[in-house]
Amino acid sequence: MKFAVYGIFDAERGRLEELSKLYGFEYVVTTEPVGLDNLAFCEGCDGVSSLGKVDANETLLKALSERGIRYFSTRTVGYNHIDLKAAKKYGIRVGNSSYPPDSVAEFTVMLILLSLRKYKQTLWRQQVNDYSLAGLKGEVLGKMTVGVMGGGKIGGKVMEILKGFGCRVLCCSDDYREEIATIAEYVDADTMYALSDVITYHVPYLPSTKYILNDDSLAKMKKGVVLINTARGELFDIHTLIKGIETEKIGALAMDVFEGEAGIYHENRVADILKNRDMAYLRQFPNVIMTPHMAFYTQLSMDSMIQISIESLLEFNQKGTSKNEVGE
Repeated sequence: MKFAVYGIFDAERGRLEELSKLYGFEYVVTTEPVGLDNLAFCEGCDGVSSLGKVDANETLLKALSERGIRYFSTRTVGYNHIDLKAAKKYGIRVGNSSYPPDSVAEFTVMLILLSLRKYKQTLWRQQVNDYSLAGLKGEVLGKMTVGVMGGGKIGGKVMEILKGFGCRVLCCSDDYREEIATIAEYVDADTMYALSDVITYHVPYLPSTKYILNDDSLAKMKKGVVLINTARGELFDIHTLIKGIETEKIGALAMDVFEGEAGIYHENRVADILKNRDMAYLRQFPNVIMTPHMAFYTQLSMDSMIQISIESLLEFNQKGTSKNEVGE
């Protein structure tokens, strides 16, 4: 068996070599994302492992199929970048990965704290030796009501951590979990909007969740609400965010993700002119924190993603299916 691993991080190489010795497969690696211009790289391989910063559309999947690729595994939890209908059409089985929720959950709580304690403003001032306190008065997380949109693994871990701070925690989720009910109150979306001082989003990007944060939902929230997004940029309508910040309806905003981040995040663009005007405009506000889609980026997560991706390819190869398979 031989696999092509595209878009590899240095942090993944060690675990990949260990897996190769453990399971006895060959592999080739490249730091480039899989694309039409580098498909020769996967010639002779049984499957492809890829990161999420690629548009796995029908054209690409058809080209992979023509080169004998039957298995495609994304080293991400989300798989909205893959045309599953086209994958099925061309006989390519698709799997996704996962990782323990700790990395993203801890990063989420960090963003909440940075927002409440106005760290960005403080950091800016220190760069010019301004150590005054005027305008830097913060809030205490433990005294706040925090709404969590989504009660899956990451949302659940966030709620567990928040409970340790002493917060009142509200959960809005279609799925009821007994363990969540012991640390949070299940409420509907409108109730969460009305009561929460902070709202953090932990739902997948689906047609039903696109722009779940919009003019209508923001209007139902408290003035000065703090919004956190470590899930997918497409959950937030950028125009709603800009209007919310400008009118001070949004008290603070922290996002690890951004709609249109492909080609920007995870790249060195120091000498480039970035053409995402919405990103450039939004990030200049003192109460807006933006990080480059790095909440997942710990060794724990990287080891888990490469391992699950490779084990999915092995399962596909040996059994024709995988426990991590996703489909249209």
